[in-house]
This record gives sequence, structure tokens and C-alpha cells, in this order.
Amino acid sequence: MAVGDLGASPRARTIDASGLVVAPGFIDMLGQSEMTLLVDPRAPSKIYQGVTTEITGEGDSIAPTSDEIVAKHREDFDSLQVTCDWRTFRDYFARLEKQGIGINIASYVGATQVRRVALGEGDVQPTAAQLEAMRALVRDAMHDGAMGVSTSLLYPPAPYAKTEELVALASEAAKLGGIYATHMRDEADHEMAAIDEALRIGREAKIPVEIWHIKAAGKKNWGRMKEIIAKIDDARAHGLDVSANTYAYPAWGNGLSAILPPAAQDGGDEKTLARLADPAQRARIKQEILAPTSSDWQDEWQQVPAPESWLVCGVDNDALRSLQGKTLAQLAAEWHEDGLDAALDLIVKDHAHTSVAVFAMNEDDIAYALKQPWVSIGVDSPGVSSDGLLGKWRSHPRGFGAFPRILRKYVREEHLLTLEEAIRKFTSLPAARMHIADRGSLEPGKWADVVVFDPQTVRDVATFEDPNRYAVGMKYVLVNGVPVIEEGSMTGATPGRVIRGPGHADAPAR
Repeated sequence: MAVGDLGASPRARTIDASGLVVAPGFIDMLGQSEMTLLVDPRAPSKIYQGVTTEITGEGDSIAPTSDEIVAKHREDFDSLQVTCDWRTFRDYFARLEKQGIGINIASYVGATQVRRVALGEGDVQPTAAQLEAMRALVRDAMHDGAMGVSTSLLYPPAPYAKTEELVALASEAAKLGGIYATHMRDEADHEMAAIDEALRIGREAKIPVEIWHIKAAGKKNWGRMKEIIAKIDDARAHGLDVSANTYAYPAWGNGLSAILPPAAQDGGDEKTLARLADPAQRARIKQEILAPTSSDWQDEWQQVPAPESWLVCGVDNDALRSLQGKTLAQLAAEWHEDGLDAALDLIVKDHAHTSVAVFAMNEDDIAYALKQPWVSIGVDSPGVSSDGLLGKWRSHPRGFGAFPRILRKYVREEHLLTLEEAIRKFTSLPAARMHIADRGSLEPGKWADVVVFDPQTVRDVATFEDPNRYAVGMKYVLVNGVPVIEEGSMTGATPGRVIRGPGHADAPAR
């Protein structure tokens, strides 16, 4: 990239950006596109937002994997018409580079994935030899280009991991310059303890900590964001390198099976579904959800005001496609049962693959987190299309509108952020956090990831009722100097690159 008066410089074309904002391409701190890039490498829902780089790998990373894991998840691959021909990050990254991708992508190695390879799906603890094998998997992934190690501690088998196991894996990433990123063990009633665990991992492993999609979940926790921020600020003041990101919507999104206690999910989906099919075991699961006896898991059912607050986003079973866009309250009425039974029945009917949006966050908390100078943006949804194979699934609207929503709502309408501060959160802040030295700002010698947009008209269009709608207002989006959006329309170009972490054998000194 060259910057300055380039009037005398040779060029293939000139773009008139008079009256528009020219900024670095946006960096999505939690993207989830590792599979969907294999289906539609253009990543339409991301580039229409101005996203040019994505960081992915939330606990369940794309690699490492094994023949056994691939066979167990054959249904998932088949639904996306993807053949899993990789076992390592090196293999996967090579496949992306061969096929071409519309955005740049980097990935963490997931502690959950490492655990699956070494220990399977069960509630077991590693032997010394198994833990060393897990550490070796992290080392190998870092050498292949992973950005660090991540956890997603709400979803089994991740909750079975003790803190000491996570410290051991994070320590391996730290040796190679990596980051520890986490979907914490609890984001609701026991969030302070979950933050303490994340901070402990950072201290003991001597590794920077990134807290994904920071929130105060559950109605009785509304107003606690100031307490959460104060705790993190205190850790930062005492020298711990910790930051966070947000998607700035009042509903989170995850799998409906997250309502189940970890013990009910021990051993994977097949065993979970078998338990729900057994009347006695189902009754015990319901009782634990309604009156939990353990505080070591986030009981989402208790955090949410009512079945009306659960919206079905995506299903895998084509026979259930008409349920997308309905609430659990509507399903309960149609099926003549209570909301929890409707949820459990849907888990069974959709083979534990249903995704939901859960309305249980407060706008004041969202705004307070967003305005913190160390909070960046993570979409927490994959790059998808509004039509074709990927268009079958309804998205959370953040997947199509997170970045433009902030520009519309929090910059233009509510003036919570200045335009300059929002752009910093989208670009140079995440680039510095991820040690991506050659992106995130418009400077000579850096890659030409560039967005050109009208700050008065850029906006999100996706809603919870109609989520699969592209954002508008991006006139040009360039990835590595090549337009992927031109005059507001997608070009189909795939100039993206794999961004490898500092532990990569061929990584430049940073």
C-alpha cells in the first residue's frame, strides 16, 4: 500500500471517494467462518459489513482432527456438502489457499478440539501422558500458524476440563507468542468466578487474555456490567494483559442444547439424545434445569425471562424448517406442552443441532461495555449467504449486521461513540491485539484492506424477524488491494489470505 499524493503514480484505475469515509478493512475478532468458507468462499455476509479479516476457532476449532471425529460428525459435513480432507491446520490452510477466499482468515486452536482428539467426548481427566499429548497438539497447531489457544467452556466436553488443564495448554501457546481467548465458563450468575479463572490462566500461563462477547447475561444480572468492567480494569491496572470484544445485540446466539446440564451431555450427542428419550432420565434432566443442584454450569433456562425470549434461528432437519423464526412459546402452544418440554423435544427432533437467539441482555450493559477503550468487535457468526445452500439457515442478525449496526445505532443515532473511535475498534485495536502488524491501518507498506462508505447511510438491514439481509452502505471493500465490493455490489473475487500466528515456522519476526 502507498499513501500520500499519488497523482503522478501509475495506476490501473481511480476511485472517487469524495464525501466518503476511507478506512482500513474491519477485523472480526470472532468469526466462525471456518466451515462456511468451504461452501461459499466469498463470505458475502461479512464483506457487505466491511469485514476484510476474521479471527475464528472458538474452542471447537477446525483442526486438529482425527478419522474418528470426522466420522462422528459426518452428518455435519454432509449437510454443508463438505469433504473433510484435512487433519491439521497446515492441511486446512493449504486447502483454503488453493481454492481462494474472499476475506483474510486466522484461527485459534481450540482446547475443546484438542481434548476431543486426546480424550473423546466424555467427562474424564487426562493422565500425565495424555496431557503431554494435548500440549503437543497445541504446539503443532501453533507451528502450523494458529494465533493462540481458545476455550468455549459452556459447551461439553469443554466444561469437563479443570483450570489446571487449561493453564497447561495456554502455556504452550504462550511460549510461541500466542493469545488465550475464552468464552468463559459462566456469563451470568457466576461470571465473577469465571473472570477470575480467565485471569488466573493469563497469570499462570503468562499469556494475554481475550474475553469473547462480554456480557451480563440473565435479567437478574442486568446492571452488573459496571462491576464486570471494574474487575477487568483492576486486572489491567495490575499489569495483566486482558481485553474483550462484543457484538452489541440484546440477544445472544448458541445451540439450544446449551440448556442441558453438562452431565446430560457426557459422551456426545448420541448419548445425550438417548438420555432424553428415556423418561426417567429426561425427568431428572428437567429437574436439574428447573432446580439446579450445582453451580458449576450456566443454567441458561433460569437466566431467561420466558419461553417467548427464545427464538429458533436455524435447524438442520429439513422437516423442521418451518420452525425457524418461531419462539419456544409458539412451539409449546402448537405442541400443547410447556416451554421446557418443547425445547427438549426440539433438541431430540433436530438431533441437538438447533441454534437459537436468546433475549436476555440489557441495552445499558451493552452500551457500557461497547464504550470501553479496550473492547473490540466480534460478530460471533459465520460468513454466509442470503441464498443458496447457506441461505437455508436463518442467521442471528449479527451475522449480517454487527459492524454497520454500531455505525448506525451507536455512532450516528445515539452518539455513544465517535466515528473515529468506532473505526479504531474495528481496525487498529484488533490488529494490535492480534499482533497483525501489516493490517489495521492505512500506512505505506501494509496490505491494502480498505473500506469506502458513506457514514450517513451505512446501516444494518438484518432483523431478528428477517435476519438474512445484507448490510448496505459499503461502496467499495478491498481485500489485499482487490475489490470484493464494487459500487455496492459483490464482485465474486477471492483475494483473501491465511494469516498465520507468530509461532508459525515461517512467520516473520514481529
